[in-house]
Amino acid sequence: MGFIESLKVRARADKKTIILPESMDRRTWAAAEQILREDIANLIILAGPKEVEEFGKEFNTEGATIIDPATYEKTQQYIDLFVELRKKKGLTEEEARKIALSDFAYYACLMIKAGDADGMVSGACHSTANTLRPCLQIIKTKPGVKLVSAFFLMVVPDCEYGEHGVFLFADSGLVQDPNPEELAAIAQSSAESFELLTGAKAKVAMLSHSTKGSAKHDLVTKVTDAVAIAHEQYPDLLLDGELQFDAAVVPSVAASKAPGSPVAGQANVMIFPNLDAGNIGYKLVQRLAKAEAYGPITQGIGAAVNDLSRGCSAEDIVGVVAITAVQAQAQ
Repeated sequence: MGFIESLKVRARADKKTIILPESMDRRTWAAAEQILREDIANLIILAGPKEVEEFGKEFNTEGATIIDPATYEKTQQYIDLFVELRKKKGLTEEEARKIALSDFAYYACLMIKAGDADGMVSGACHSTANTLRPCLQIIKTKPGVKLVSAFFLMVVPDCEYGEHGVFLFADSGLVQDPNPEELAAIAQSSAESFELLTGAKAKVAMLSHSTKGSAKHDLVTKVTDAVAIAHEQYPDLLLDGELQFDAAVVPSVAASKAPGSPVAGQANVMIFPNLDAGNIGYKLVQRLAKAEAYGPITQGIGAAVNDLSRGCSAEDIVGVVAITAVQAQAQ
């Protein structure tokens, strides 16, 4: 059984209610049809009559709950909640109504905050910032979490490395230039996410263009400082660095470049030094190795809410909904 198929089995065992707010995109409706057919989650699709007619009519979404925010009986309750949550920022009822009815991601987050849904998947036709801003304003961060970050789950076909070809790449979608303490926190959150989703032990590589002092530069120092912080703050984490990518995943290279490392040659969680490296890295693997790339998956928010790449397929949305459902089970 493939990795995503195993997550679908877990999602079916304790079905959660996931919101799809991007009804203005045909991929949403195509994904919804498959999700309902495979019984992965209970679905709420936020859509007015125009979206249903223009984008959804050719798809069989019987079983989904279609909610038009403009007419739904609980809309005023959600607007009141929005005003209460943002009153210190001076949000008026008029402004709250305008935002909630024009940006369905805000409406979805309000539904989750009110306890009427368990998670959301968005981003097929919105930027990461537009997807995550309402989550951070309304749902906020999980207690005890230092920062919100994002990762991609990479499923590489016919791959002997990682966890049978499954890797977590972070941060590949959100934090642009983390400092050493933030890198350490991303590593800790990523290890938890990997273990939740795969059931395997996380082996975390802090990546660099240097392995164990082979280069000297402030960029290398940032990573070695992050390793020291992670060892101090998260002593149970199986983590090592700084490691070049080949030293992190290839046993023969690890034996030469990082002998005695508890992680080198077997890493499955890859922590990139900045967003440039992480984003470029996941897209290289996705396009050149024909890997499945699911994400950006968020970690550190107080509910299961996830972003999508705007280049995603309907099948990608299905996979991210399965991941989101499993995350929601653990909330």
